[in-house]
Amino acid sequence: MTNLVVVQARSLIQSGDIVSAEALLTALVETDGDHALVEVLDEMPSKDLLAVIREYDSSKQSLLNLLITPEQFARVVVLDRLYKDMSHEHLRGMINSVLFREDADANEFIEAIAELEFGYETLADYLSDRAEEVTGDTFAALDTDDITRAEISDHDWKELTWLLRHNHSDIYNIVHALLKTKLQDKLISEIAHAAEDDDDEVVVNADPVAKVTRGDDEDEDSAI
Repeated sequence: MTNLVVVQARSLIQSGDIVSAEALLTALVETDGDHALVEVLDEMPSKDLLAVIREYDSSKQSLLNLLITPEQFARVVVLDRLYKDMSHEHLRGMINSVLFREDADANEFIEAIAELEFGYETLADYLSDRAEEVTGDTFAALDTDDITRAEISDHDWKELTWLLRHNHSDIYNIVHALLKTKLQDKLISEIAHAAEDDDDEVVVNADPVAKVTRGDDEDEDSAI
């Protein structure tokens, strides 16, 4: 039964019918119970499951997001880099909707992600657009116990950063270093682009001068 559902779901996903694939999977809960869906999710190729979860509206509750295990979810999110989405918008949506669901232990999901290859990079990608805040003075207070999770419970980057800093210091240190590298790379890239723009401006301004100079030389030769 489960193998048949996996095959059917994969066929729908490959045809681009993500909505029907999600409906097929969640229908299992009504017919066979929660455990049946969990078993199917375990059998599905991670890239197929990613295709479903990634395209689902993260602002709404989904049975897939509610029942997916930390290990299953970790295998999925580390593959998001294959989409080469520089904004990481879908990644943040997926992580927020699963880690901060009402009955979830976010720490279990964080540990499962960090255990996989590219797990640290995935967490850094999630925080990439907040790299300056995470690595700067904004979160200096996180080095103390004065701030509680409830105070920064935004179900988003602030809460994840707090969890990393307070409950997973080893993971936090690696992610922090990756974010600093991202900022350095961004600065180097901006400097390089600025230099290219300056070079282009010099070339554009230089051509008319060169043209005038050559014209003067030609006129002098003609006069001679």
